[in-house]
Amino acid sequence: MNLASTPSAGATGPSWVLVVVAVLVSGLLLAGPALRRRYPVAWWLLLGFPAAAFRVVRTWRALMAGCGLAVSRRPALTVVSGLVGNGAPPPLPRVPRPGLIRPTSGGFLLLPGQVPEDFVKAAPMAEDWQVHAVRVTSWKPGVVRITASAADPLAAPRVPKQRGPGHLLRVTVGALETGAAWVVDLRRVPHWLIVGATRSGKSTLINALVAGLAPQPVALVGIDCKGGMELSLYEQRLSALATNREQAVRLLAALVDLTLDRMTVCRAARVRNIWGLPDKERPVPVVVIVDEIAELFLVASRNEKDEAQAAGTALIRLAQLGAALGVFLVVAGQRVGSDLGPGVTALRAQLGGRVCHRVADPGTAEMALGDLNPDALKAAQAITPEQAGTAVLASGDGWERARSHLITEAEAEAVAAEYAHLTPVLSELHVEAP
Repeated sequence: MNLASTPSAGATGPSWVLVVVAVLVSGLLLAGPALRRRYPVAWWLLLGFPAAAFRVVRTWRALMAGCGLAVSRRPALTVVSGLVGNGAPPPLPRVPRPGLIRPTSGGFLLLPGQVPEDFVKAAPMAEDWQVHAVRVTSWKPGVVRITASAADPLAAPRVPKQRGPGHLLRVTVGALETGAAWVVDLRRVPHWLIVGATRSGKSTLINALVAGLAPQPVALVGIDCKGGMELSLYEQRLSALATNREQAVRLLAALVDLTLDRMTVCRAARVRNIWGLPDKERPVPVVVIVDEIAELFLVASRNEKDEAQAAGTALIRLAQLGAALGVFLVVAGQRVGSDLGPGVTALRAQLGGRVCHRVADPGTAEMALGDLNPDALKAAQAITPEQAGTAVLASGDGWERARSHLITEAEAEAVAAEYAHLTPVLSELHVEAP
């Protein structure tokens, strides 16, 4: 009896496993819409990614052949297979191996070979894989990174919850197209150029940056030559504010003197930067926000030309010396072009981080991104008016599409007021009018 019952027990085991699997799969399919709304990452890993991986495997050979990446297995074998193999089909051509399909929180990535330009031809990838977008970049010699996004992560970027005090001079301002956080780290990339037309999202980005820096032990300095219309919102949290070019020239000169004094301190302590000083002796970092840089460089008279030249020279010196001495620049403007003079081009070369929103003229996009990456320039020029807040950011590490969090003027002003008590008093920046 025991021997006779053994096969039936063995047959029952797998059948129960199949039933359980079928119930689990059915439950996931029924709960899929609710799961996708409330827990999008869990939905993607449990349901979306397996289906997408299956579509990639099923369509990979056809896609590679369609974009010219299939290589014949020695033409002679085709003839031999027809003569000797009794009409057997010729050997299939080789295609690049897709490698391991790796899931991310909002998509997946592949690391096949070849070069990016070859895979860019495979335009139907996003359609065949039923994903939002596919981006091809170079990862290392002979290996290409193909990143797929299941949905548009820039549609509604969520403000992350702040955990703890955070890192000094490091602010999360939005989301990247990859789904990762968009972090501006001034210790890593000390100086930034931000350009964008009216209602493109430039001011919103500055709001997010100020709101993130306000709780930190840093000094914020503003230069707004449009009468302080933009930066006066944060005046309670600013250690100094210049509202016209005459004030800006004096404030910039004082900032240059401040950096030279810090240089003397570092030299006496035999360290290369302020970060090598003891905590109690380290001067407070200073973040200088310049809004509408064109107002500093536009001239209508000889006197204005001298002021513009002095402002430009001071900004360039701050960009050259500031990273080591704790002075960081965030330069913003609607229009930044070579027609504003050689000072703008020289300053641009010192600003390693670039953010380009939708712009009104191609020269501004060229000034912001043209010297870093032509692909980034094309992506920036493709931003439409409906994509407010969307931008292309670039640095020496590459480029990304991103979108800043929606921080309104009222919210940024409230944050500045809340942390007004943290505003450092820098007496050397309070320059009296002549």
